[in-house]
Amino acid sequence: MVETCVVAFNREYAPKIRLIRNRVFTDEQHVDPELDFDGQDRDALHVLVIYNEEPVGTGRMLNDGHIGRLAVLKEYRGKGLGAEMVITLVRVAKQKRLNRVYLGSQKHAIGFYKKLGFSIYGKPYIEANIDHVHMEKRL
Repeated sequence: MVETCVVAFNREYAPKIRLIRNRVFTDEQHVDPELDFDGQDRDALHVLVIYNEEPVGTGRMLNDGHIGRLAVLKEYRGKGLGAEMVITLVRVAKQKRLNRVYLGSQKHAIGFYKKLGFSIYGKPYIEANIDHVHMEKRL
């Protein structure tokens, strides 16, 4: 059973979010945890994917519609969980009457976001030693 929940970065959910992001960003992608945990989590809205009662995916959206920190544990990728998280965040952005959502996509994920209606804007850039592009979706 899969459940996608909108949660806060609080005492109950922060440890689950940290676990997923540490495994994906720190362990797999070698991102410095200080870059990942940038002090904006408490003010952000988060999604958490629970798969068979285990937290396996997470992402966040800042108040201005900036989506980021999308991560799915390796063994659960390819099951549509990432898309479900983005769809959930876009739905919340529409409820908040935002005009757009935007994100920095790692180069390998451009096709994933294009399928969800995002388009590239601006110039490519490097963040945490990983190639990225700016992408947005008008709401």
